[in-house]
Amino acid sequence: MIALKSLRNRSSNLSPKFPFVEQRRWKKAVDSAQTRLENRTRDHQLDKLATKLRTLRTILNTHRLMSTRKRGPFVSVQIMSRWKNILGLNITMGNFLHKYPHVFHLFTHPLNKNLCCRYTPKMENLINEEVDVIRRCESDAVIRIKKLLLMSKSGTLHVHALRLIRTELGLPEDFRDSILGKYGNDFRLVDLEIVELVNRDENLGDAVVEKWRENEYREKWLSEFETNFAFPINFPTGFKIERGFREKLKNWQRLPYVKPYERKENVVRVCTCGGFERFEKRSVAVIHELLSLTVEKRVEVERLSHFRKDFAMEVNVQELLLKHPGIFYISTKGGTQTVFLREAYSRGCLIEPNPIYVIRRKMLDLVLLGCRNTKELKHLEEIKQVSDNLVGKIGDGGTSGGDWVVPIFEPLKNDNLDDNLDETCDLSDKELDVSANSGSETDFQVSRMN
Repeated sequence: MIALKSLRNRSSNLSPKFPFVEQRRWKKAVDSAQTRLENRTRDHQLDKLATKLRTLRTILNTHRLMSTRKRGPFVSVQIMSRWKNILGLNITMGNFLHKYPHVFHLFTHPLNKNLCCRYTPKMENLINEEVDVIRRCESDAVIRIKKLLLMSKSGTLHVHALRLIRTELGLPEDFRDSILGKYGNDFRLVDLEIVELVNRDENLGDAVVEKWRENEYREKWLSEFETNFAFPINFPTGFKIERGFREKLKNWQRLPYVKPYERKENVVRVCTCGGFERFEKRSVAVIHELLSLTVEKRVEVERLSHFRKDFAMEVNVQELLLKHPGIFYISTKGGTQTVFLREAYSRGCLIEPNPIYVIRRKMLDLVLLGCRNTKELKHLEEIKQVSDNLVGKIGDGGTSGGDWVVPIFEPLKNDNLDDNLDETCDLSDKELDVSANSGSETDFQVSRMN
């Protein structure tokens, strides 16, 4: 018994010096669209542009909310603070308005004494100018819609899908009536939300990439076999080319496919024959052509999914875009995923600008000024305060549609300010005498600035 107890004590003392480690099997990394999106090579120029465009989009949404107000072209800051969640701001509305003095003009209401906001004349003029340019470029908008209908499988599109990319296509807000309803020889509304192409114009059947292929064939003396189905490739800086990638890309460039404006019967034949790569390449060509038709050669990835059935693109759009980083670039900045056409941009600017893009770029430049160059704004604000101090109110005997301001200092010169002011006061006394003799009970209140 003593020997057994001693053996037990020895076995208990022989405890392992290292803790027990469980063996784990390393799983293979999942190659999904999300992982490719996180591990993609970044284009910092386009990321910065996406962030700036997000700010401009927020400002334009603020203008749409302000335009719905019926009391005037200004809104109190207290009411605007309720729009914070609608606009998706992560700062207070007051701080947001103070960051862009070239866009928003803050002032105190002369009667209610509350802080109000309105757009500066520069920004208001640019917004009105954009509307005028869109109206003048109506013929270009008609051609864009025609080309989109030519690419569709059945010659029809949902109006809701066009409405989602209305800004990108440069269409007016009332495009359903001003364009689709006006050009009855070209479009026909089959349903309230479906538009159909009446006449198929074969002259519009050339894609934008065909011009690039023609230049490559003529200037670089490449064979037709090399350029007939090729796309311009422009990888971002720092893109790592793995072994065998060049050969795969070369074979993909030579791969034939059904072009976007060709008859759609061949598309079904490609799918049934098992040519998934050719079918996928046609989807790349359709998205490439759609981005080329937009004003700024960009669109949100989520809105592209609304065209999948109409364009016969039964693929995952996000995965397709990530497979071709030399043609498309997805930016996640600005709170949304935006796809850019890489060949259309250089250093964050559009290579071939158009009138609508030029106006929007001016808006963006005005936003990017921030708090710089505000001396002119202060000078104009001082002049405005002088004119706003001369406020008149209609008495009890009359009716008024609102407050009004008499800008009597605007036509005056600085040299003869006192003399002109005395003349103005004399004229007001005469008017008071005439009004007293005629029996009117109107009171005029004029305050003089020292």
